[in-house]
Amino acid sequence: MKSPSTRLTVAFGGRSKDCEVIQHPIPHILVDSNKQLHGWWNGIEPYGNRECTAERLLINPYNGCSHNCRFCYSHALGGYFTAFREHGILTVFRDFNKRIAQQLDSLSVVSCGYLSPVTDPFQPLNERYELTEKILKEFVARNIPVQVTTKGRISERALGFLKQQEHAFGAISLLTPDEDKRQHLMAGGASTEELVRNIERLANAGTFAVCRIDPVIPCVTDNRGDLEELVRNVVEAGAGHIITSCLDIPVTMKHEFCTELAARFGVSGKQLVDLYSERMGGRLHARLDYRRKLFTMIRTLCDRNGVTMSLCMEFASVQGKRVRGLNAEFMSANRENCEGINVPLYVRPGEGKRFEPVAGCNGSCLQCYFANEAPACGIADLKQAGAWKLRDYRRWSAVVRARSGEQRRLDV
Repeated sequence: MKSPSTRLTVAFGGRSKDCEVIQHPIPHILVDSNKQLHGWWNGIEPYGNRECTAERLLINPYNGCSHNCRFCYSHALGGYFTAFREHGILTVFRDFNKRIAQQLDSLSVVSCGYLSPVTDPFQPLNERYELTEKILKEFVARNIPVQVTTKGRISERALGFLKQQEHAFGAISLLTPDEDKRQHLMAGGASTEELVRNIERLANAGTFAVCRIDPVIPCVTDNRGDLEELVRNVVEAGAGHIITSCLDIPVTMKHEFCTELAARFGVSGKQLVDLYSERMGGRLHARLDYRRKLFTMIRTLCDRNGVTMSLCMEFASVQGKRVRGLNAEFMSANRENCEGINVPLYVRPGEGKRFEPVAGCNGSCLQCYFANEAPACGIADLKQAGAWKLRDYRRWSAVVRARSGEQRRLDV
């Protein structure tokens, strides 16, 4: 039986697109897309606002997320994200796995895939389309590392793909050990118990497991006792690293967010205004003294529980638009990458499909940026820790293919 449908017009600046809304199992639209793989949105130059140590290929097969976290910055994004924010309608990119496969086959140098930086790859709609598992399959079939980050339950099929690739890993986002509080912070997502179980399942499968206490929400989830319990629980479950951050608020969402916190947790508007007094770019940040105190506490808890820690996108304002990353103060010294795992760049050494890790590469392009030596990958651009596009990867791939061809000629 065909699902009942309506129509939705999605605006993109001066353009618009008319789409059929599919009602079951969750209202969504199915669209074609020319989206390309790309890296981080910001490079470290000119303002210093990159703390991500390693490159990633960012992948969002869905726009909008029915987990609907109250604090999610994607609510401030436009285009298809507006369709979810205003109408509760998700966007699915039709056959996105096939487009990803074509793009991967055009490359001879790649970084780790990332499912997903903006919307959850294991939200309920994925059970129908399975784009996450299909994309994981494309990466693993080429021996390319990939990570998943989720507040949902990792499917058994996805877990099976992850365990096949030596540098693949999973990151589980946990806000609080208090299930009632979690439910007040997000409309969907897996329970706290199930999220901890995700970590255990990853660890039992031999796949590196990261816990993201990300973000900590001031006046709501910053209680020391709760954080201590959370760190202890995830370490016992098998987490090998913890990433944390303090909530920042898009300026355009300030009023809405303050209203939500007041209604759900009784946090006063004045308390938030006093705390969120630092602006960097289009976001409001908690005062630096508060954040330093928070991160010092969490680092102490991590040290006591024998687990390493790093921060995600935490900065101090320096001068004008320039910022300085706080990982230099708080990241565990025995970690080279903020994700807690060294994932090298991979290259395709010949004409085959399979990629192999670059010898001597620990994956930390940001570390190379600050070093006075040539990168192990031999690609000078990557030492710049920039905001890379698919065209950059294709340009580097031409260099790798030329080198590979020269080596084959020398071997003859």
